[in-house]
Parts: sequence; structure tokens; C-alpha cells
Amino acid sequence: MKELVEKVAALVAEFNKDAAAQIENGNKAAGTRARKASLEIEKLMKEFRKASLDASKK
Repeated sequence: MKELVEKVAALVAEFNKDAAAQIENGNKAAGTRARKASLEIEKLMKEFRKASLDASKK
């Protein structure tokens, strides 16, 4: 689960960087990257939820 949390943290950092570039500079490509990262974050968060529930049952 530690590895999963690290992946989420890395993706969130990428998302923040790209989202800021889109907002501040109007960079359309950064917006596309931010949207892609948000989908990956969503998938990883679902995996985290499953792993967290399994860990709490033990």
C-alpha cells in the first residue's frame, strides 16, 4: 500500500504542475495532461480504497 500512496502523490504533483500551467499560461497541452493525470489518480484512489479496506479487516 505504501507504493500505491507514493504513486498517487507523484501523480498529484504532476496534476498540480500541469493544472497551474493551464490556469496561469493558458497552456492547452498542459490541460490535456492534467485531465489524463486526474483519470489515473481516480483509478489509483479506487485501488487504495480496496487495499485500505482489506488492511482494516486484518
